Amino acid sequence: MESQVPPRTRLSPYLHRFDAIVAHSASVGIVAFVVLLSGVMLAVTNFPAFWESMFSMVAWAITLVMLFLVHHTQRREQVATQLKLDELIRAIPQADDHYVRVQAAEDEEVQELEQRQIEHHRATRAN
Repeated sequence: MESQVPPRTRLSPYLHRFDAIVAHSASVGIVAFVVLLSGVMLAVTNFPAFWESMFSMVAWAITLVMLFLVHHTQRREQVATQLKLDELIRAIPQADDHYVRVQAAEDEEVQELEQRQIEHHRATRAN
């Protein structure tokens, strides 16, 4: 099973744009401020059960959305990076082309390649 770059949907550019916004360092400060403000508001109003449950529900919903957002953007970037690495392996004549598409290989083959790499590393250190 070869991996390929997942197709972009109509929603994908917006997800990537939103990912860039929430990945910005200022986002941490904004989220921290909102959480702190929510905590203060809950404390000032004697922690009403309705507000607590609403805060929990909103936090849960945001966490779930962010989980899928991160998964979407990172999977696409990971596959694209892997394709670039595969192309570099193909372009270098002395490179072992067994490593191209190793992510789609069976576990035994991956373990064999890993063992071969360890042995090669030990042999080069010994010289």
